[in-house]
Amino acid sequence: MSALPVRPELVGKSPYGAPQVPAQHRLNTNENPHPLPDELLADLGAALGAAALGLNRYPDRDAVALRTDLATYLTRSGTPVTAEQVWAANGSNEILQQLSQAFVGAGRTALGFTPSYSMHPLITEATGGTFVDGHRRADFTIDTGAAVAQVRELRPDVVFVTSPNNPTGTAVALETITALHDATDGMVVVDEAYAEFARAATPSALTLLAGRPRLVVSRTMSKAFGMAGLRLGYLAADPAVVDALQLVRLPYHLSSLTQAAARTALAHTDALLATVDAVKHERDRIVDALPGLGLTSVPSDANFVLFGGFADAPAVWRALLDRGVLVRDVGLPGWLRVTAGTAEETDAFLTALGEVVASAHLGDAVASGDLGG
Repeated sequence: MSALPVRPELVGKSPYGAPQVPAQHRLNTNENPHPLPDELLADLGAALGAAALGLNRYPDRDAVALRTDLATYLTRSGTPVTAEQVWAANGSNEILQQLSQAFVGAGRTALGFTPSYSMHPLITEATGGTFVDGHRRADFTIDTGAAVAQVRELRPDVVFVTSPNNPTGTAVALETITALHDATDGMVVVDEAYAEFARAATPSALTLLAGRPRLVVSRTMSKAFGMAGLRLGYLAADPAVVDALQLVRLPYHLSSLTQAAARTALAHTDALLATVDAVKHERDRIVDALPGLGLTSVPSDANFVLFGGFADAPAVWRALLDRGVLVRDVGLPGWLRVTAGTAEETDAFLTALGEVVASAHLGDAVASGDLGG
């Protein structure tokens, strides 16, 4: 049988995905570990039941009521945002895909700074564009001067900036974002999927939107809101950006049920975000405990921690899994990433990690990676 006529630029690529393996403590996909409150579940049942009565009809194509509620939520942070500046889709990944469809595409270029969110190059290439790696310093920060020089030389159509960065966790300074924006005639997309978990006094790029029609800030309800299964992402930008995305979005892309569930969740914002401080506390517990194990971490503004000091990170990953704890091997030599879970999950992780570090093989493990249970 002949090979399928897949586009040449997709041949040999691997799809995005995290290992879905059985584990007692799954701390590899940055989900919010706290269950939804009972009062929200009750209202969700009612809202979805009401929406189901109209499933013989198409949903609101432009999701106006949902975008209005999202604008209200963003405005609560202190930066006024209108519904005309907001667009929503099936997860922030579809937001990123629509942006790439509208502003990248065949013959165009996107620039990002890795290690960062691995979907940025995948989406760029899947929509026919070319992704250029801008790289980061050894401490995973962006060298503003070098990045600006790259932007001026390459003249990319889209610049991706992930803040807080995934998988490293640290937020990007607004001065860096401003410098990148001012250095390009293209779009600057700031991916803020983890913004609600940022440390105190860490500003959002939402504060930069006024007067910058080429700046986009994307968000999600999957993380802080604990609604990963809902698949609802959104952006804030100049209304002209929203108009452009409507040229590439599929008709009726957000179902009536999705819109109803998202609006119901937004009506319970305070209850849902009440878990954020608990998650941040567990994140900081992990960071504080690592030095005592002879390990280090990257400063985190997200709900996860990149930790390291290993000669063979995959061996440590396996040793933790053998002890019932699933973390993420993000492909960075010497580093692993762990999601901040519940207090019980943090206890389990730290106990397992302590056992791995203290194992009889540790003397050779840092050099050989022999960290078996």
